[in-house]
Amino acid sequence: MKVVVIGGTGLIGSKLVAKLNEHGHEAVPAAPNTGVNTLTGEGLAEVLTGASVVIDVSNSPSFEDDAVMEFFRTSTTNLLKAEANAGVTHHVALSVVGTERLQESGYFRAKQAQEALIKDSGIPFSIVHATQFFEFMKGIAEAATDGDTVRLAPVKIRPIFSDDVAAAVGRTAVGTPVGGVVEVAGPEEFQLDELIRKGLAAKKDPRQVVTDVHAPYFGAELQETTLVPGPDAHIAETRFADWLAQQR
Repeated sequence: MKVVVIGGTGLIGSKLVAKLNEHGHEAVPAAPNTGVNTLTGEGLAEVLTGASVVIDVSNSPSFEDDAVMEFFRTSTTNLLKAEANAGVTHHVALSVVGTERLQESGYFRAKQAQEALIKDSGIPFSIVHATQFFEFMKGIAEAATDGDTVRLAPVKIRPIFSDDVAAAVGRTAVGTPVGGVVEVAGPEEFQLDELIRKGLAAKKDPRQVVTDVHAPYFGAELQETTLVPGPDAHIAETRFADWLAQQR
């Protein structure tokens, strides 16, 4: 089966390409550095020739409100049109647990717009909602930093290893389109402020984490369960402490 992975040279995409090829599929990475640009449409028709499945794990280079909305609307519209022309029979997109609950954030409004385009496209689809990657904890800390202080809300979070996300997306892609959302999360539940505190301490980062119930998360105020999945989520295996140990 030919599977085209949009964003196939990034963190999740490169893992996906490797896993799918290991399982006997023809996985093709598609990104600007391989000559495929979903914003301009360059290379899309060529790379999608003969493809059965397209997996979109691309991300906007900018999280600024207008730029991220433009990225997801334009790239998704171009991609879905090219897929329809190529006869693709399964579109898979990676999104984020809690997207629909984070609409104060420009980034998550853009992800919601992406999902709406997919649902309205007429192409059989599956959307995988993952919780925040272990690797993204640094980005969460950076976004919440003011000087030497990291201000975070004491809400629940179930972070996940990127390898486990790639495995879940790959399983979904080679299966029957679900026509909806599947969720995947890590095996442990943490409090967001405590998790980042642990991560910074492990790296001997001197920043102080301050607990603030009103601290914004990429522009959105969080409720206790905003970032955690529902009861039917697939639970991955890799624990945060084991991942941290690997980093050392």
